[in-house]
Amino acid sequence: MAGHSKWSNIKHRKAKMDAQKGKIYTRFSKLIIVAVREGGPDPNANSRLKDIIEKAKQANMPNDNINRAIKRGSGELGGADYEEIMYEGYGPSGVAILINATTDNRNRTAGEMRHLFDKNGGNLGETGCVAWMFEKKGLILIEKKDDIDVDNIMMLAIDSGAEDVEDLEDSIEITTSVEQFEKVRNVLLKDGIDIFSAEISFIPNTTITVPDAESEKLEKLLEVLEEHDDVQNVYTNYEPPETF
Repeated sequence: MAGHSKWSNIKHRKAKMDAQKGKIYTRFSKLIIVAVREGGPDPNANSRLKDIIEKAKQANMPNDNINRAIKRGSGELGGADYEEIMYEGYGPSGVAILINATTDNRNRTAGEMRHLFDKNGGNLGETGCVAWMFEKKGLILIEKKDDIDVDNIMMLAIDSGAEDVEDLEDSIEITTSVEQFEKVRNVLLKDGIDIFSAEISFIPNTTITVPDAESEKLEKLLEVLEEHDDVQNVYTNYEPPETF
């Protein structure tokens, strides 16, 4: 993981999310419905639901939308029966791509994923074909500003259970186990630290670069996958250029 900055990718993704509020609200609604069905409608007893609601509010999703999604998940209101599915495949130059999707029709979504891969120089693979290249980890990003105490943040993170802390040019990247993620994040928040992004992510064990001739095709594939209504996140072992 050393040397692989997630900052530019996540900053880029957040900027796109801000420009597509309606689509983002729909995605959060699906996640809330799934979380409620798996762990119940009470955020205090369902940590996953609590985390999704917090992120939805950060994206300025109205409370009415959040409450409707909770009611749909609990069966109080009618609605589609969503499930989470991971899709795996390869992009141009053999780049590994892992997709987290939420769908009410797995056959439709699988067909659409296959079409997007085929049309953009990639191919959808079988379950397990690339997942082994990634580790599921907590990932916390903090933007480096003039007034932050980098040493204090790094010490807090390590003392509270973080596995790795990287001090990069424009960000501090903190990696945790899934089990320690909430604890580390809460310690940082209680200390008044402004967190840019905090999520459970699939982090590649190693990364690869792509020739210029292939990078445009690859970035087009990643873009159309991210824009698909059923897709929540796209993970890759692609090392983008600094200007990405």
